Amino acid sequence: MADALALVAPGRPLRLGLERVLLAKRGALIVIGDDAAVLSICTGGFLIDAEFSPQRLTELAKMDGAIIMSSDTDRIARANVHLMPSSSVPTSETGTRHRTAERVARSIDVPVLSVSAAMGVITVYRNAEKHVLQAAGRLHDTVSQSLQAIQRFRHRFDLAVTSLSALEIEDTVTLADVAAVLQPAEILLRVGHELEPMFIELGDDGRLLRLQLGELIQGVEPVRRLVVRDYLRVSSGGDGPDLSAQEEKVLGALARLSTEELLDGRKVGTALGLSPAQSDLEESLEPRGYRLLYRLPHFSEGLVDRIVRHFAGLQKIMRASVGDLEQVGGVGQARARSVKDGLSRLAEASILDRYT
Repeated sequence: MADALALVAPGRPLRLGLERVLLAKRGALIVIGDDAAVLSICTGGFLIDAEFSPQRLTELAKMDGAIIMSSDTDRIARANVHLMPSSSVPTSETGTRHRTAERVARSIDVPVLSVSAAMGVITVYRNAEKHVLQAAGRLHDTVSQSLQAIQRFRHRFDLAVTSLSALEIEDTVTLADVAAVLQPAEILLRVGHELEPMFIELGDDGRLLRLQLGELIQGVEPVRRLVVRDYLRVSSGGDGPDLSAQEEKVLGALARLSTEELLDGRKVGTALGLSPAQSDLEESLEPRGYRLLYRLPHFSEGLVDRIVRHFAGLQKIMRASVGDLEQVGGVGQARARSVKDGLSRLAEASILDRYT
């Protein structure tokens, strides 16, 4: 569907033609593709094989039959064609034009457009999907309002992450604190994903809005993953080689939560693998230390993983001496001092950020 929406984005020649058809208070049935599969269900009509223009489309829409265009929409292949898809193909539409459009789209992998003069709408069909185009101005307003909501959730997310860092240093993290990070993170990513079809439909008109969304959700996904990695409960009872698989399982469980369930911190705890008895919001939790260690410069993923597995907990890492850190494979004296100094600076900065 995404490629079909891109073809009818505001400002594109095809969209201009469709809007002219609506202004003329006419309907149209347009198939984007003129390969053998499409031609096999066409009867009647006549060959056009002319360069596309919005004006030409408007004139051809005066005829009752369908219009067949090339797959790149640069040329009009045929006009006044009678389409004969199989009547056994299911359709949920009622109008003749829309029923035919849906059946063609379900039968052949091509975009099909239906312009309704009575309803004043343009509908895009692709396979089993259906999308009604919105006016560019209305779509722009919808996206702008969503971005304002995302901005509020991003502020809430940033505050929660700052608070979590300080609480991890102080060893006073509860399930409520972890949920306070994962909840807005999940919502930010969901809303961003939901806006993607709107950006495609807006085309070039949505470029600045897309850039704004990118800035608002930048860095959310990595933090979300690291928080999950820090607090998930591994079914085997240890960190072992199944930690990555367990991480994906938790992320999937969070993604399956409804919005109402996501707002329940106990449901977030269950997704993390906590038992019902451990899912009290005041349940104390200890991070493994992945997120804070990843904030240290020049530390590879493998090195961070070895440090975490060696000490099994952030507090043990923070209390470790330089000599203790040197016992980890790949950590020499210089790196050990970098860990100690880096965590000390993070501790000071996190506490200052929280209380200022």
